[in-house]
Amino acid sequence: MAGECDNLDAKTRLIVTAERLFAQSGINGVSLRNIAQKAKLGNHFAVQYHFGSREGLVQAIFDHRMAQMEEARGAMLDDLHRRGLTKDARSILEVVFLPQLQLNGDGHASYGNFLAQYLLRNDWSDFGVFGHEAPPNLQKTFDLLRERVDYLPSAVAQRRLVNVSLMFLYLLVRHSGQGSGQQEAFDSALADTMEQIVTAMCLPFRV
Repeated sequence: MAGECDNLDAKTRLIVTAERLFAQSGINGVSLRNIAQKAKLGNHFAVQYHFGSREGLVQAIFDHRMAQMEEARGAMLDDLHRRGLTKDARSILEVVFLPQLQLNGDGHASYGNFLAQYLLRNDWSDFGVFGHEAPPNLQKTFDLLRERVDYLPSAVAQRRLVNVSLMFLYLLVRHSGQGSGQQEAFDSALADTMEQIVTAMCLPFRV
């Protein structure tokens, strides 16, 4: 962990460190002072200085991770348009989820645990709204997905998006760091999970 943060600026060091600590102890289970200490910053009020509050730091972690996936999502969106798959649910949902497999940092477990807490921490009813405005390529993907499930009320579509996100995060956490002795190969689990996600997201809405 020390080597990972050595070349980062203070703000990013706080983000990376806080994600790991929040994943381990819960978003409310670690003090802001401890986050600054673990990030090796002398100013114990560094979190307040850079982010204003715990909530500001939590949102910054989410925004940081979404920004990291923008380039991959842009390439995948270009491919969708080129292949005429902008109405294909599986292809759209792959743009939402598969870039998460390429994230760097302290393994998928920290990211997955943090993001699951983030999604369960708030109750957003508008589709594709998770705090701040989404980065452009993520927003374009959400727009395509919303068009694909336009038969769903917005609040229902948002609830399903959170539900399927938690399904994907469980996959990341469960398979993070597993070696060759694991009972199920990751590629097999991924393919099956994506099938579940498509089905759950696109089911007709029945009152």
